[in-house]
Amino acid sequence: QVQLVESGGGLVQAGGSLRLSCAASGRTFRDYTIGWFRQAPGKEREFVVGIDWSGGSTYYADSVKGRFTISRDNAKNAVALQMNSLKPEETAVYFCAARRTRTIVADESWYNYWGQGTQVTVSS
Repeated sequence: QVQLVESGGGLVQAGGSLRLSCAASGRTFRDYTIGWFRQAPGKEREFVVGIDWSGGSTYYADSVKGRFTISRDNAKNAVALQMNSLKPEETAVYFCAARRTRTIVADESWYNYWGQGTQVTVSS
């Protein structure tokens, strides 16, 4: 089992950057695939990016490719999401999620552990 806590959200102007963190508890963190999702007001939650257990494989949504970068440090039980060139339409609550597997999947129903989310607001 793993517990997830996101941090790093805030208010940023369009074109700016934020770095989100997902801190995990549990000694088997290195066995988990981690995904980042976001949910804007009135919209469904959508996949942003995922990273496999080793950090050697990543999968980005087309909308964030080239602007967002995911990384993980298994020694620190942490995953980071660097977000650059942010757009107002990316205002949302950002969640990290986990599943004990070595496969990255973009479907939120596949993940069985979730953090509480962190608010990202991008002003125009």
